[in-house]
Amino acid sequence: MIPIKLTVLGCWAPYPRVSGACSGYLLQEEGRNLLIEAGNGILARLLQHIDLEELDAVILSHLHPDHIMDIYSLRHAIEAANREGRMKRRIPLYLPTGPAEDFDRIKGFNKAFVVQIIENLPEPRAVEVAGFKTVFVPGKHNLPVFSMSIEGKKKLVYSGDTAYNPELIHLARGADLFLCEASGQDKDADYLKENHLTARQAGQLAQRAGVKTLMITHFYPEYSLSELQQQAEAGFGQAVEVAREGATIQL
Repeated sequence: MIPIKLTVLGCWAPYPRVSGACSGYLLQEEGRNLLIEAGNGILARLLQHIDLEELDAVILSHLHPDHIMDIYSLRHAIEAANREGRMKRRIPLYLPTGPAEDFDRIKGFNKAFVVQIIENLPEPRAVEVAGFKTVFVPGKHNLPVFSMSIEGKKKLVYSGDTAYNPELIHLARGADLFLCEASGQDKDADYLKENHLTARQAGQLAQRAGVKTLMITHFYPEYSLSELQQQAEAGFGQAVEVAREGATIQL
């Protein structure tokens, strides 16, 4: 059986470390290639793993810059590939609608993308994306954001950027891999409480959902990853994976 494979293209927020990249993940199974997030610097890394023509779909959980900046470069690459005959199709792009300025700009990239608005999907917002059964659930953030369950032979759940959300526990129930933001340390809990999770809270969510593997991501670049890992493990009660650029995990 060919496993589902997740490759970390970028993991930093709201800006990258030296030579790093912000949020971006490539999910692959049986020749299908799904890009989740398109943060600063991920396109060059994506092209180390697949040819542009092999990309099947893109999901943006929300429209903050550290999750979308390379959608502009990707747009030009797809348009050029179609113009030059290397591609003969547009790429489905799933995204929410706010902020309006960013949404309206990206919505206009209709030579590269077939835009699918997540809020407009019929409840319970379950749809097939690049051959994966995908379910979107609203997160808790300072603009529209969606957590998502993506299922092929195995189940991946991605938190997106969100504060603590009981609905995410239900979404992540029994996931083979829970890819969860861990934006801060314990000391940041008050500051982050409306928009983000601490590493410990990510672990607690994973523990309550009974996930098989927790991988934390979306790191403030000035923090020690080992400290974030320790706090996540304290919340989870077992070992936690840390997203590292170029790392691949098989489900």
